[in-house]
Amino acid sequence: MKKYFLIACSLGLLAASCRKIEVDGDGDGGIKPGESDEVILEGQITQNQTLDDPNKTYIIRGTVYVNSGVTLTVAAGITVYGELSSKGALIITRGAKIMAEGTADKPIIFTSEAAESNRRAGDWGGIVILGKASTNASYNNQAGVGEIEGGVNNGAGQGLYGGGASPDDNDNSGVLKYVRIEYAGFAYIPDKELNSLTLGAVGKGTKIEYVQISYALDDAIECFGGNVDLKHIVAYKTLDDDFDTDNGYSGKIQFGIVLRDSARADISKVEGWESDNDANGSTLTPQTSAVYSNMTVLGPRATTSNIGNSLFLAGAQIRRNSSISIFNSVIMGWPTGILIDDSKGTATSGNITASKLVIKNTSISGCAKPLDYSKGSVDFGLSAVETWFNEPAKKNNIYTTNDDVKLTAAFAYPTASKPNEQPDFTPQSSSPLVAAGAADFSDTKLTGFDQVTFRGAVGSTGTDATWWKGWTSFK
Repeated sequence: MKKYFLIACSLGLLAASCRKIEVDGDGDGGIKPGESDEVILEGQITQNQTLDDPNKTYIIRGTVYVNSGVTLTVAAGITVYGELSSKGALIITRGAKIMAEGTADKPIIFTSEAAESNRRAGDWGGIVILGKASTNASYNNQAGVGEIEGGVNNGAGQGLYGGGASPDDNDNSGVLKYVRIEYAGFAYIPDKELNSLTLGAVGKGTKIEYVQISYALDDAIECFGGNVDLKHIVAYKTLDDDFDTDNGYSGKIQFGIVLRDSARADISKVEGWESDNDANGSTLTPQTSAVYSNMTVLGPRATTSNIGNSLFLAGAQIRRNSSISIFNSVIMGWPTGILIDDSKGTATSGNITASKLVIKNTSISGCAKPLDYSKGSVDFGLSAVETWFNEPAKKNNIYTTNDDVKLTAAFAYPTASKPNEQPDFTPQSSSPLVAAGAADFSDTKLTGFDQVTFRGAVGSTGTDATWWKGWTSFK
């Protein structure tokens, strides 16, 4: 069969087009593509490229940069493989676009090139999208610009994010819709990993919705600054954190499902949400202030006797001067439900007293400690956290067991003994998540959100009950 290679262009010749060279030969790279031709994405992509032929096998080799002004288009139903040996990673640089718009019937899949039965977390590097929106990061004394984690920056600055002194918060880096990202992530050095999906200062002009991330080696999604909105997101069997936010991220996130594997957890401790203003917990602006609504975040404890890996920490750890807010959501089966952490930097609890960190109409169930607190130079106190969370006007709830929430089969997934098991996040008709008054969208932070009547990511009727079905995979 023929192989098509996109040859890397030197940085000094970026204005020139890469050549496409046909090479005779065989080799399946572990993918077993049959008679399909292979198209290797490698080095610098300097002209618009479309991946749309279902008879070809598309492979990401090494660190691949889509250059500024260039669009990479991936058609519905196409699968793109990350190469094992080179830990292939796709970098959409500032000013570039990825247009990956699948459908519910034909999702786009980014996955490992290994044979399906041999795929493992960390087989390839993942997807990095870098934009020109605002961030509180700085790089080489330039405020508003950050260097993305994972060791992908180079001499041309293709791993930088943010618009500097003139950010564009409506920056458009393209579309990810009906996309699955599987078995990705790369441990470059501790605390500087590539995630399955890394977003650096991505602006609101970008659309990211109906995305499932499975078997992430590090975080499912980490947002460094920017304000891109996320909608209809599924994180399945992540190793570390599911929604990690840093450096001034301020997007709106609605309808998110997290389902963990009770045996898989990262040594750095594991949360559904981990949120920092920045690594030092500074007062730099813009402040991390993402707003979440309608999240169903399931930890390792299906029952109170199911402890899971000891490295699981909390459904949400809000720390280092973060001011994220959570509405109309359910946090189930974690050692700790919500942890307010003042242990480093400017006290996070100050955002509670300033009404910048808000949690309303949210249920916690099946957690050994529904609420917890870590003190630093300020000792806000656990009792103050409990008083704040349980204020009647907030309409938050704490349930002893997950059964009290009455989801159909939320903690189910395939195992060796039950290979056909599948989760079902649909609330039963008697669930408190669909009771009258369960959800509320009157808070001004929720302007622009879809107004639904239920808590959690999934409703009980219509498309609210089915949006996560069909295009996803739980295996």
